[in-house]
Amino acid sequence: MKTPKRLFDFIDIMATDKPLENAVNSKTTGQWVGLSTPEVRELGNNLSAKLLSLGVAAGDKIAMISSTNRTEWVIADFAMAQIGAINVPIYPTISSDDYAYIMNHAEVRFCFVSDIEVLDKVLKIQSNCPKIENVFSFDKIEGCNAFENLLTKKPTKAQLQEIQLRKKVIREGDLATIIYTSGTTGKPKGVMLSHQNIVSNVIASQKRLPLTYGNAKALSFLPMCHIYERMLLYLYFYSGTQIYFAESLETISENLNEIKPEFMTAVPRLLEKLFDKIIAKGELLTGIKKKLFDWAVGLGLRYEPYGKNGWFYEFQLKIARKLIFKKWQEALGGNLTTIASGSAALQPRLARVFTAAGMTVAEGYGLTETSPVVSVNDMRNFQMKIGSVGPLLDDVEVKIAKDGEILCKGPNIMIGYYKDEEKTNEVIKDGYFHTGDIGHIDSDGFLKITDRKKAMFKTSGGKYIAPQVIENVMKQSVYIEQIMVIGENQKFPAALIQLNFEAVEAWAREKQLQLSADQATWCKNAVIQNKVMDEVNSINERFGQWEKVKEIQLTPDVWSVDDGQLTPTMKLKRKVLKEKYNSLIENIYSA
Repeated sequence: MKTPKRLFDFIDIMATDKPLENAVNSKTTGQWVGLSTPEVRELGNNLSAKLLSLGVAAGDKIAMISSTNRTEWVIADFAMAQIGAINVPIYPTISSDDYAYIMNHAEVRFCFVSDIEVLDKVLKIQSNCPKIENVFSFDKIEGCNAFENLLTKKPTKAQLQEIQLRKKVIREGDLATIIYTSGTTGKPKGVMLSHQNIVSNVIASQKRLPLTYGNAKALSFLPMCHIYERMLLYLYFYSGTQIYFAESLETISENLNEIKPEFMTAVPRLLEKLFDKIIAKGELLTGIKKKLFDWAVGLGLRYEPYGKNGWFYEFQLKIARKLIFKKWQEALGGNLTTIASGSAALQPRLARVFTAAGMTVAEGYGLTETSPVVSVNDMRNFQMKIGSVGPLLDDVEVKIAKDGEILCKGPNIMIGYYKDEEKTNEVIKDGYFHTGDIGHIDSDGFLKITDRKKAMFKTSGGKYIAPQVIENVMKQSVYIEQIMVIGENQKFPAALIQLNFEAVEAWAREKQLQLSADQATWCKNAVIQNKVMDEVNSINERFGQWEKVKEIQLTPDVWSVDDGQLTPTMKLKRKVLKEKYNSLIENIYSA
């Protein structure tokens, strides 16, 4: 089989050499509808021909905005790539102002949207985006051009020849996509990735994917506008894995049980919520069932791979898997063996307990600028170490700067930031991309991440604080949904905390504590404040005296992507949070 070199090669080669039935699957009117790789290629050719008739030239930008992952996204991406058009994916949840900024900055000519909600946001800013010529919708929406109408007509002989000619002149190093980063510190930056950037990452990552060609299914629900899920999409084609697109985040559990996949991706927040739900159900048990549940969870939280805990632990683990953990697996479809975790730091306890339960959590590391994977764990061949982000991928080089910053080099490093040579030169020096992350490589070759360079700060006493390390451990408390450690140039670290309102409500019922219907008032309840502070003090014992969180303030509302406190990948927007809760911060340090 030929080796893919450009993005469209993944479908082209697989459709010819190793065609797969039900390669991509979406749910339509309650039924799963699948397309084979040859069918995806055929529809992609139809769309390419239509785009040619609309005058799309090589290098033209086409935006893609979809609220959910779906088959139409795959067809459009393939069709654009093979005629040299540039895919500009946009997060559906960002503001209309950011839509307008990206559309104008990228000089977008056409736009594909998924539904009426996204369409409304685009129409609101279209008059301020003079380059946009037309908008097409995946859903049928009155007054909007239907995407499916672009797929109905087969290419003429002349169009097929033009498509083939376009494909021939596309080189590995050519620009394939511009992905605008979340913008935690200002306006989004357009990361330019070439075909080679992404293809090299797919081929290297495939070696860490424990799936057999043609015998596995994957559930896809993380946004494909993010390079993490998008790279995996190509990897699924390359590895012969059937892709099933979840209907929504709310239906993940239902979809898992319908399709029973072997593989899925996740972000740490999803695994945290899943574990919290499991623990909440366990709390309802009584008698011997409760004791068995607690015993199994305790066993899982001590898990180490490759039998490092000894034969007696492994013997107990077999019993726990049969009596308790098997039910966890069944709740997630029954066949799930691997969960790839990325985008943010994963609590080691989650990797331990899910892997102990037979669902290996393989944590990896990367950025949009690295296409994205730099390193990833793999249970096979002793390539897994909990608490690390795994060994480096083939062809990816990492060195640690004097200040601890992780520097990367390899075929996966971006071309640069679109229309921003100055920022490009700031982060790529002597061929190395400066990640902004602090970490080290241990004696066994495993990469470990400590913190974001920009997030670290000094107290007034001159002590360095790595807030993400503290935050990640603090979130092990079931009562803490989100936390941001603060204290730059102050005497001590403190924290803003968003409560897990469900967990607090359950605890209050158990303690027969009467709470008002307005959750915002709970943050002023002295009993709840003391409970959360007790949790913080308990966890504080793991840190040095200068790192201990001395004071907290509970925030009255939920931190969310829609309200701007979190990025689409669930990272804290620290500047936004500091501005929003400035009065709470002043209360901490003026007391």
